[in-house]
Amino acid sequence: MLDREEGRHTPYMVQPEYRIYEMNKRLQARSEDSDNLWWDAFATEFFEDDATLTLSFCLEDGPKRYTIGRTLIPRYFSTVFEGGVTDLYYILKHSKESYHNSSITVDCDQCTMVTQHGKPMFTKVCTEGRLILEFTFDDLMRIKTWHFTIRQYRELVPRSILAMHAQDPQVLEQLSKNITRMGLTNFTLNYLRLCVILEPMQELMSRHKTYNLSPRDCLKTCLFQKWQRMVAPPAEPTRQPTTKRRKRKNSTSSTSNSSAGNNANSTNSKKKSAAANLSLSSQVPELGALQSCSLNPGRDGALCHSTAVTPTGQFKEKH
Repeated sequence: MLDREEGRHTPYMVQPEYRIYEMNKRLQARSEDSDNLWWDAFATEFFEDDATLTLSFCLEDGPKRYTIGRTLIPRYFSTVFEGGVTDLYYILKHSKESYHNSSITVDCDQCTMVTQHGKPMFTKVCTEGRLILEFTFDDLMRIKTWHFTIRQYRELVPRSILAMHAQDPQVLEQLSKNITRMGLTNFTLNYLRLCVILEPMQELMSRHKTYNLSPRDCLKTCLFQKWQRMVAPPAEPTRQPTTKRRKRKNSTSSTSNSSAGNNANSTNSKKKSAAANLSLSSQVPELGALQSCSLNPGRDGALCHSTAVTPTGQFKEKH
């Protein structure tokens, strides 16, 4: 959608649902030769760089909730077609829009994800649920958060196929079995389970790609940075210096205060001299070990070593 005069993308400030319509058209333009670059371009066009995609549904073993980041979103859509799907599009009915300062939220309680399966048999699957989308309020209007909660699904088989195999009980039994679980193929479900492991490893992968480090060095660096964040003390809020006003005093009060101050200073100096005469070894005969940790392993693989301070003031390392 280009502006004829300036030749640039026009702002999407009227209908956020039009972006879903454009996404459906782009998915229909997919071919069998679409590679990872095509899916990356698809995700870049419709999803923000920090976008997240969440799917919530209930299987036989209980409720499930999967959340994946921006780098894993292209692969999610490609796995839908790898599971035998030939067509994918979304239908939004009676959606509600709410505008904020920097985002637009679309809440559709009657959303249907339609997938057309060509194998193992010709089946149309309608997955119904609630879709909540958050768009950025700018010219591109890309998706920032995608949350699809699946309630139910239906698998539709054409009557013509049933009529063709009406005399074959084995084929009819096969047609009566579901080919999806809550509208999702096994390829997609396995990928979502794999994302539980891949999502925490995104930091390691990005560090390996950026700095060309080995996997072991990437892990050490990430652990060291997290350890620094854990042991670092919280930043104290800056306090503004308070200005004090000087008060004028009478001569009599100043002389009395000066004499009292001299007496106090003399007593404090006596206390300090007495404390200095006492030796540290007589106060504390034995000092405990000071622990210092390091993430660089030693010869025996230990990550920590202790340093003991003797009463004479010498340091002695213990491994």
